[in-house]
Amino acid sequence: MSDMLDVRGSWLSQDELDSARERVPMVYVDAVPVRTDGRGEVTSIGLLLRGMPDGSISRAIVSGRVLYGELVRDALLRHLEKDLGPMALPQVPASPQPFTVVEYFPDEFVTGFHDPRQHAVSLAFVVVIEGDCEPSQESLDLVWVSPQEAASQRFQEQMSGGQGRLVRMALAHCGLLT
Repeated sequence: MSDMLDVRGSWLSQDELDSARERVPMVYVDAVPVRTDGRGEVTSIGLLLRGMPDGSISRAIVSGRVLYGELVRDALLRHLEKDLGPMALPQVPASPQPFTVVEYFPDEFVTGFHDPRQHAVSLAFVVVIEGDCEPSQESLDLVWVSPQEAASQRFQEQMSGGQGRLVRMALAHCGLLT
């Protein structure tokens, strides 16, 4: 008999999810995918290209909800596999610790992090990716760019909802921005 909690029945219908989003903050994970050299220094950042609900196109990091009864580590792995493919080989520590906590609000002026659907609290991680990546069907593309490119005005303007700022925070956490 397994001690694992069965989360298969924890999915909410779209109506239930919409109702919950109006009443309580949702818990998310954000993952900034990186590649490193032999010394563990970040050499590139993975940025997805996605179609947004409003019809626009935006660069994005890996992000998604934590399900009821799901460990944060398992949520990270699930979203990384979903967005980057099963051969991405993410290196998530046994006991992951976020580098920051981000609050997304429907009002973009509250924190600078914006999700028009909801108030969401997200645990943000930098995750080393060692395998081959194939963006999911929900993503149009995946590019690996240098830390300098990811922090550039060009890429910052391509990211929405404050995710460009989150990428800069991740780079600073890794000692790549002063």
